[in-house]
Amino acid sequence: MGTITKALDLLNLFSPARPQIGLGEVVRLTGRDKATLHRHLSELEENGFLEQHPVTRAYRLGPALLRLAAVREAAFPMRALLRPIVTELSEAVGELAHASLLQGDVLSPVFHADPRLHGTQVHFDASEILPLHATSSGLAVLAFAPDALRRRILARPLSMHTGRTITDPERLRGLIDEVRRTGISRLDGAFDEEVASQGAPLFGEDGRVIGAISVAVPTVRDRPDRQEDIARHLRAAARAASLSLGAREADLVAPDPAGPAPQTQGDRP
Repeated sequence: MGTITKALDLLNLFSPARPQIGLGEVVRLTGRDKATLHRHLSELEENGFLEQHPVTRAYRLGPALLRLAAVREAAFPMRALLRPIVTELSEAVGELAHASLLQGDVLSPVFHADPRLHGTQVHFDASEILPLHATSSGLAVLAFAPDALRRRILARPLSMHTGRTITDPERLRGLIDEVRRTGISRLDGAFDEEVASQGAPLFGEDGRVIGAISVAVPTVRDRPDRQEDIARHLRAAARAASLSLGAREADLVAPDPAGPAPQTQGDRP
C-alpha cells in the first residue's frame, strides 16, 4: 500500500456512527505507527479533507470533500439519476433498495431508499464499503466484470463476514455462472446473518459493468413468492438505471435461465 493510499484510506474510518475520531483511536483502528499516522492526518487536514474539532481536537471529514462531491455530481450526476429509480423500486417491493458503484475491488454505496412499511427493517450503513464476494451487489458485478477483476478477487483470501459467507473460490464461480445465466444474484445471510438480498448489474456508457442495484429483505420475510416479485422489479430497475447511465440496449444482456451464460466483458472480442 503506497503512502497516498495509506493516507486516503484513513477517510474510510469515518461513518455516521463514528463521525469524529481522535489520534489514539485512529492508531487503535489501524494498528499503524502513531507518528506516521499523525503526519498523514495533518496532511489531510492541511488539504481540507479533514478538520479538527476546536476543543476535543478529534478529526472529522473536511470541506474539501463537499466541494469535490459537488463537482463530481455536477459532471456525472449518478446520484440524481439513480435516486428516482431506486426510490421507485423500493416502493414497488416495499423493501430497502440501494445502488452502489464499483470502486476498485469493492462497491461504494451511492443511494438507498426504504419505505419503512414493516416493523422489522434492514439496517443500511451508507458509509460501509461492500465486498464483492459477500454481497448480492458484488456477485452481480463479478458476473459481468472483466476476467482480470474476477481472477484477482477469487485468488485472494476472502473475509468471513458471517458464518454463511462463501469464501471457497469454486463455489463462488458456480454462483457467478448462475448470475450470468439469470441476470440476478442472490445471497442469504452472507454479509448480515439476518438479511437476504438480490442484486442486478448496472452498465455504463461504454458497456462496462459499473455497479449494481439491490434489494435487501429481513430473512423473516424472504419467501419464494416475494423473491420472484422482487427479481422482476429488480430487472426492470437495473435496465432503466443502466440506460439512464449511458448504456445502450445492445449492452444489456437478456437473461435466459435455461440457456448458456452470456459473454462477459473479458470474453468479448
